[in-house]
Amino acid sequence: MNNSANTFESHHKKLGLISFNSETLDFVNGETFRPYIKVLFVPAGYSLTVDFNVYKTENSALFFINTNQHLDIQSGSSDDAFLIHYNRDFYCIQIHDEEVACDGLLFNNIFEIPKVDLLEDELKTVSQLFKQINDELNFQDRSSEEMIRTYLKQIIIRATRQWKKQNLQTEELNLITAEQDFFRNFSRLVDIHYKEKHSVADYANLLNLAPKTLSNKFHKLNLENPNEMIKNRIILEAKRLLLYSELSIKEIAYQLGYEDPAYFNRMFAQKSGKTPAVFRKEIKA
Repeated sequence: MNNSANTFESHHKKLGLISFNSETLDFVNGETFRPYIKVLFVPAGYSLTVDFNVYKTENSALFFINTNQHLDIQSGSSDDAFLIHYNRDFYCIQIHDEEVACDGLLFNNIFEIPKVDLLEDELKTVSQLFKQINDELNFQDRSSEEMIRTYLKQIIIRATRQWKKQNLQTEELNLITAEQDFFRNFSRLVDIHYKEKHSVADYANLLNLAPKTLSNKFHKLNLENPNEMIKNRIILEAKRLLLYSELSIKEIAYQLGYEDPAYFNRMFAQKSGKTPAVFRKEIKA
């Protein structure tokens, strides 16, 4: 693939593909791609942050980043990386194939892992799929939109399979396969209600379960208890607001459902190791 940026756009549906390397990181880290769902194909030797967690690629890898997530690529190499960016109008299955939707396992998983390492066979296949998308973007006839969507879905399906192999033990895989809709539903509910619902009992009620039953489901997978996952989602949003907004810390606390900013400050410091004020100063330095 060459280093040009290619884009498909029709009736509010948009998808683009660009290449970048260590010399063009500022463009990728800028505001241009923030509103889009993103799939990054990154070679070894890159360092990037997704939602304030640092990842260093020892092998080629895919990263899956939703519209509300924080992405910052700190360093790269002369080897090109590639970014597919698209909006929900282009690809976001809501009814069928939920696991490979825009809020599916790769973009919204209870383990909070957005990365898939690519071994030799998968690397060849994914490289070819990116090339086919690039070719369609260059060619663009009446069938190009559906062809591009088909290739994109293949990338997501293959990556979902690899993600499971890399992040779940056999017994965990069996458990999460049997109850994957439940765990994804819990995650979605937290994402919808975290600003006003802060307790396990709130979400147990939404799921028609006893709080203890909900906690036991997470214990079976050796996951953090649901209370910690709820707090983690609140703290993540606080970090995003501290970075991207000009709201005061008190205003952020109120926006996240805390009438007592001092309590919010203590919880933030307990979970992140620093106060909101220190975090904002460091992240914007």
